[in-house]
Amino acid sequence: MTNTDPIGDPHSLVGRLQGKRILVVGDLILDEYWLGRATRLSREAPVPVRELEKRTRLPGGAANPAANVVALGGDASIVGIVGGDEQGDALLQLLAQAGIASGGVIREAARPTTTKTRLLAESSLRFPQHLARLDHLDRSPVTDDLEDALCVAIETGMAVADAVLVSDYKGGVVTEKVIATVLAAAREHGKLATADSQGDLLKFRGFSLVKCNRAEAEAQVGRPLARDADFERAGAQLLPELVAVALVITRGPDGMTVIQRGGLAAHLPATNRSEVFDATGAGDTVIAVMTQALAAGLDWRTAAHLANVAAGLVVRRLGNATVAPAELVAALEGG
Repeated sequence: MTNTDPIGDPHSLVGRLQGKRILVVGDLILDEYWLGRATRLSREAPVPVRELEKRTRLPGGAANPAANVVALGGDASIVGIVGGDEQGDALLQLLAQAGIASGGVIREAARPTTTKTRLLAESSLRFPQHLARLDHLDRSPVTDDLEDALCVAIETGMAVADAVLVSDYKGGVVTEKVIATVLAAAREHGKLATADSQGDLLKFRGFSLVKCNRAEAEAQVGRPLARDADFERAGAQLLPELVAVALVITRGPDGMTVIQRGGLAAHLPATNRSEVFDATGAGDTVIAVMTQALAAGLDWRTAAHLANVAAGLVVRRLGNATVAPAELVAALEGG
């Protein structure tokens, strides 16, 4: 089944997202963008020399869905780890500037703050072009003490949250114990639990909503997914294994598919295919908006529609981006 018509008045729908309190648990990342313009060829090698013109930093990883929640009028608090380094200082400052509560962020001097540095070249095109990315991270398991501290922060934050969102960027935070703590706390308080899996879907067995992309779903079911029917069959196979209420599979330029328990599926075409400049963070927007909408009591189809439209907006911008309520209302009204 495919149904992408707006459901209800856009002002009312977006207004219902206001004030929802979302606890985000996951790997925190500092995203850096180093922008330069080519001025000459190097004498050392046949490569252009680019003079640094601008350096930008943005909250990434699990901080991006949290920023999306706040941008749409919700309250976000975050649980994760940063290092005792300058990058950690910068990331905590960015969280504060974004209005994200960081009381659940643990500083660990022995681990570097995960940092992704993108080198970009300025050109006559509308957006700079990516040249390379350098990642500085530690993928080793967190210590028992750190894991215990994360679990305490989750239990504390869940007591005042309307929903919990787990964002797994494979940085060591989302352990089996952390997942078990999230599920136990969500059940104790009767709250929604969602997860952006980034692969290894079955790790999130028991969550109400699990999101993955096409490649991750294909890896899990062991076959390619191309047509709508393929995604429906994949959902019918995965949902019982996940013990989930719904599975969202993002499909890049082909939009997204939502499969609900009972076999109900909705295929939502991409709302923007002609102005895609950077897909970074679009999946974060999807899981953030869906979590916020479901916490507000909206139905699954409406939540998916809002998330799909919001994702079509953020891909128009460079780097992690968020959507303002007025923007989302205008996009909903426009189609």
